[in-house]
Amino acid sequence: MAWNDNNNQNPWGGDNQTPPELDEVIKDFKNKFNGAFGSNKSGKSSTPSAPQGSVKFIAIVAVLVWMLSGIYIIDPAEKGIVLRFGAFQEETSQGPHWHLPFPIETVNRINVEQIRTAEIGYRNVVKGSRRFGGNVSSESLMLTKDENMIDAKFAVQYKVNDAQAYLFNVANPDTTLRHVSESAIRQMVGRNTMDFILTEGRVSIADDIKERSQELLDLYKTGLYITTVNMQDAQPPEQVQASFSDAVKAREDKQRLINEAQTYANDILPKSRGLAARLLEESRAYKSEVVSKSEGESSRFKQILAEYEKAPAVTKERLYRETMESVLASTSKVVVDSKANSMMYLPIDKLINAKQSNTQITIQESQQQVENPNNVRNVFRNRGVR
Repeated sequence: MAWNDNNNQNPWGGDNQTPPELDEVIKDFKNKFNGAFGSNKSGKSSTPSAPQGSVKFIAIVAVLVWMLSGIYIIDPAEKGIVLRFGAFQEETSQGPHWHLPFPIETVNRINVEQIRTAEIGYRNVVKGSRRFGGNVSSESLMLTKDENMIDAKFAVQYKVNDAQAYLFNVANPDTTLRHVSESAIRQMVGRNTMDFILTEGRVSIADDIKERSQELLDLYKTGLYITTVNMQDAQPPEQVQASFSDAVKAREDKQRLINEAQTYANDILPKSRGLAARLLEESRAYKSEVVSKSEGESSRFKQILAEYEKAPAVTKERLYRETMESVLASTSKVVVDSKANSMMYLPIDKLINAKQSNTQITIQESQQQVENPNNVRNVFRNRGVR
């Protein structure tokens, strides 16, 4: 439905008012503007004064636009450096600011919170969603203290610490940082051996490189601050990697054998110490036993000596009988009085042996009866039959 169909829906109000024409609005604005600056104040401008008012209007608008172009906003992570005809004027922080527009003053925005990375010995290139990496042998190959070649790659992360120094003190601070870092890396690698760099020295070498590089950057006043230095990779050159792998395996085998020997020593030494302690205790016990026996024999001999001094004949006879008793108790010989006239033959040795055999048989039967109680009946039955 058109606007004219319903007067109540006319956006320009009631009473059938029509919207003003665009040309009339512009003309009215020009007349008011010219009147404000001393031009013809009539509702209709004459033909000679129209170009003069248009030029003034355009000039004023251009001046306003030019002045407004000096407004700029600094983000929280940035610093603004204002230059007046190329010379430093001031440094601004976050928020809106204004400066004299170009070409009088210009503003350079420096991101002081961005972490930047300098790759030493390699390059990573990102194309779309794909990442390509390559080795830069002119930067990665270095000579160690023990005259070995090593292929090392480092990543140096840094940020801008002083925006003014970053812009004015050095022509290309990022390239300067790369050269300084490479110099410090070669210096630290040349002070250490290859084995130390490849094993336990990775962290300490990275810290030394960071400290040395920061000293040089502060000396050059580049306005850069190194946050971290990481050793991405360190290995022998490709031409000698096979031999180096063999050397590493040999070193690992050596350490393994040392650990096995240490384990064996830890197992055998306590046993040896325990055996030595046991032998010492046994020797002390044997010593104590021998000494006690000797002291007892000595005491017994003194007692016998005292009795002998009191009654020599009786004591001598008693000692003789005791000695003969101990000697003849373990022999199978029979002593017969030589004064007897009759010849007597007694196989004493056989009788003794038979007695010992009967004793052994009886002992065995008793053991069997204890082990097998059911055989007791059979024994008694056999005896009954007999």
